[in-house]
Amino acid sequence: MKKYNFNAGPSILPREVIENTAKQCLDFNGSGLSLMEISHRAKDFQPVVDEAVALIKELLQIPEGYSVLFLGGGASLEFCMVPYNFLIKKAAYLNTGTWSKKAIKEAKLFGEVVEVASSAESNFTYIPKGWSCPTDVDYLHVTTNNTIFGTEIRTDLDVPVPMIADMSSDIFSRPVDVSKYDCIYAGAQKNLAMAGVTLVIVKDEKLGRAPRQIPTMLDYRTHVEKGSMFNTPPVVPIYCALETLRWLKNNGGLEAMDKLAHERAEILYGEIDRNKLFRGTVKEEDRSLMNICFVMNDEYAELEKPFLEYAMSKGMVGIKGHRSVGGFRASCYNAQTIEGVNALVQCMKEFEASH
Repeated sequence: MKKYNFNAGPSILPREVIENTAKQCLDFNGSGLSLMEISHRAKDFQPVVDEAVALIKELLQIPEGYSVLFLGGGASLEFCMVPYNFLIKKAAYLNTGTWSKKAIKEAKLFGEVVEVASSAESNFTYIPKGWSCPTDVDYLHVTTNNTIFGTEIRTDLDVPVPMIADMSSDIFSRPVDVSKYDCIYAGAQKNLAMAGVTLVIVKDEKLGRAPRQIPTMLDYRTHVEKGSMFNTPPVVPIYCALETLRWLKNNGGLEAMDKLAHERAEILYGEIDRNKLFRGTVKEEDRSLMNICFVMNDEYAELEKPFLEYAMSKGMVGIKGHRSVGGFRASCYNAQTIEGVNALVQCMKEFEASH
């Protein structure tokens, strides 16, 4: 039986990316050594990093004056590194869910934090509107996509200060105006690569201004100066990222990914809205295209477990919703196919017909 991977992360990757990475793990570039055992300073590996960085700059149209880094620690470490490096006196944060709250907690260790708006009172079922950003802050931090609650900011906000964004779960799914940001960071395990590496894009001229001594490994300048090679980087995830970036370019780039994201979401949200058994969990205008969350309508609540079991029996993997929301979550990252979405929709239709 064919499996359809809707896991929120680590998540689906293009099949050719998995196969090409696996081949290099057996024999890297005909060297007779595995990608897993070569030195990161081997002459054959530096071109991997160089090509990956070049493709990231090309796909995102990154302007001059920015550095692209491959770091460790996931987005969770970036919650700390961002204020360590960029917070001088005061920072603003938009609170849209679990990951925003974690970022806010870390930032408060380094200076004053202003929470410009929050949707916590409704369990983060919408993106706050009508708020204003203070002009005396060092940056505004936003989480563009909320994997747990299923909301997404799919445009680059217009605010009077530089932005910093956690784009872990929707980077490379749409064009981005990088010039609006001092820093963009993303854990790789959604749209970029296998888990184990974090992508960071930093504006060089904004580094070194923080009024504190920064430990060597937590200072972005360390990694800019050494081209992400200050310490041993995760070579396999970086190579996996390179294969994904090649796949992205060969499949039309970010404009094509944006179009595909809308197509997938239209199909699945259309069925959620049509089907008597289900309902979406967030306001329609703020629905994520990456993590589509839905639950049983109240009168059919007892069917949640039976539907999950039925969908799993049909090859649907990873659609159980996060405990904060319940119900179901179908993660539709770049590698998710229209075929996969249609297969899930067919399950929903069949289950409706039999109940």
